Amino acid sequence: MTLLVSIDDTDTIESPGTGRLARKIAAAFSKDYQVTGVTRHQLFVHPSIPYTSHNSCAVIHVGTDRADPDACFNIAREIMLADFVDGSDPGLAVAGLTQVTAPLVAFGKDAKKTILTQERARNLAKNSGVRLIGLGGTEDGVIGAIAGLGLAFTGNDGRFLMKGHIRDLVGPRNVRDLLAAGIDEVFTLDGRRVTEGIIITEEGKSVKPCPSHGKTVLFVEELDGNFHSVKRD
Repeated sequence: MTLLVSIDDTDTIESPGTGRLARKIAAAFSKDYQVTGVTRHQLFVHPSIPYTSHNSCAVIHVGTDRADPDACFNIAREIMLADFVDGSDPGLAVAGLTQVTAPLVAFGKDAKKTILTQERARNLAKNSGVRLIGLGGTEDGVIGAIAGLGLAFTGNDGRFLMKGHIRDLVGPRNVRDLLAAGIDEVFTLDGRRVTEGIIITEEGKSVKPCPSHGKTVLFVEELDGNFHSVKRD
């Protein structure tokens, strides 16, 4: 069963952050299963919603038919509990693709623009047969965790925190190297396909491609004859 493992750590200033925690879980999964990527999904930013620097969740994509939902759930839970920091309110959700129904997708889209409740999140998980658990604090992370399932399922939201070997390539890089590392296509924001040249990104950082209709797409902006990578939420 192909799985989506979604976490919202609702971290603190002292904690390593949801993205880093998701990559740690992905590394553990990789010992037994194929991990096809980790995506970040931006959620609603509002004064009534506690968050550190951003309000986002992360989803690990486990792309193998022999993935064990119970084993993946337990691995992720143990890693999250071991990394728990007082003041955080983590949540974890795990679902196979067939479990991601229209209401789950609707919940994910709503989570980008409005304040949602734990009650709705937990009822949705129960009615959809989705594994959902809070792992400390207020457990508000269950809201972002289940939202991540719906957003990741669409294949058209967020950006990749990990895909192929993209994170190994930092600084300015040739388009061909990026395509070989895991990016499927490079486009300018006005729709021109880029097949050659150097892509400039922030020093010491890797590019941030986006999922788009089942492909990994890097968006770039041309400035003064040079292509600069664009980070999109």
